[in-house]
Amino acid sequence: MKAIVQYKYGLPEVLNLEEVEKPTPNDHQVLVKIHAASVNFGNLVLLKGKPYITRFFYGVLKPKHPIPGGDIAGCVEAVGSKVTQFKPGDEVFGDLSSSGWGAFAEYVSAPESSLEQKPVNMSFEEAAAVPMAAVTALQGLRDKGKIESGQKVLIYGASGGVGTFAVQIAKAFGAEVTGVCSTRNKEILRTIGADNIIDYKNEGIDKYREYFDLIIGVNGHQPLSVYKRALKRHGIFVHVGGAESQLYQTALQGGWISFIEKKKMNVFLQRANQKDLIFIKDLIESGKVKAVIDQQFELSEVPQALTYFAEGHAQGKVIITI
Repeated sequence: MKAIVQYKYGLPEVLNLEEVEKPTPNDHQVLVKIHAASVNFGNLVLLKGKPYITRFFYGVLKPKHPIPGGDIAGCVEAVGSKVTQFKPGDEVFGDLSSSGWGAFAEYVSAPESSLEQKPVNMSFEEAAAVPMAAVTALQGLRDKGKIESGQKVLIYGASGGVGTFAVQIAKAFGAEVTGVCSTRNKEILRTIGADNIIDYKNEGIDKYREYFDLIIGVNGHQPLSVYKRALKRHGIFVHVGGAESQLYQTALQGGWISFIEKKKMNVFLQRANQKDLIFIKDLIESGKVKAVIDQQFELSEVPQALTYFAEGHAQGKVIITI
């Protein structure tokens, strides 16, 4: 089978399209013929091996898992002897980030716990856009953010992959949602239901002093002090992406701010979770959440897709068709 292979850390140029052995599922695995995958921030982290601390988990000198990619959608071709949830022919989607990656390929063997039946109202390309980004948004809002109906929620970086899902999921929880984006992305936020839109090129969030109950920082580069001022007392800020400096700032200063000012400042890392994927699937099939797709690239074009994604201007998700 064909797959994108990475033997060392670096820029997209280190990725090669090669012919590799087709995997064979073990007793607890499902062999999936992949129809589509998607690009996430974690792909850039594993490509570069930065922050360096991630190398302790994914390989110190070179990637532990040579085939990158986390999100998939495709058809089950074979199942292991102890698999109970799926059968050949099932259309599935899932997040492989906790089970060895491998999405940028024609086939993958994955644990059944990493997969779920594909939403019936989505194409493979749309379904591949969902797992990591939507579950990140859900866990950030619900688990770290403790979102409640009627709250005022700010999504900074609302037009990207995680951001577009965060806007819709927050609305599904009954929140009043304000999205921050550039001028060209305002229409996207209108179509997915944002109540208010802030164009960061022409307007800041400084005027919203102590206004928001919850702020999700996605792809943001604002100083932590800006988010802190916009939070109500006992409000919550959740860092789920963006500038590396902001990540360290939140990790180092968050506890002190939380104690002194009664405003919680949290760093959050998504964890693949089948139950959360099912929760998202239900929202999709009920019409409350949809995927926003920017561009599609072929498997051979993964380096170009990652280069484009790294520029930070994607409107929704970047898809790899296979």
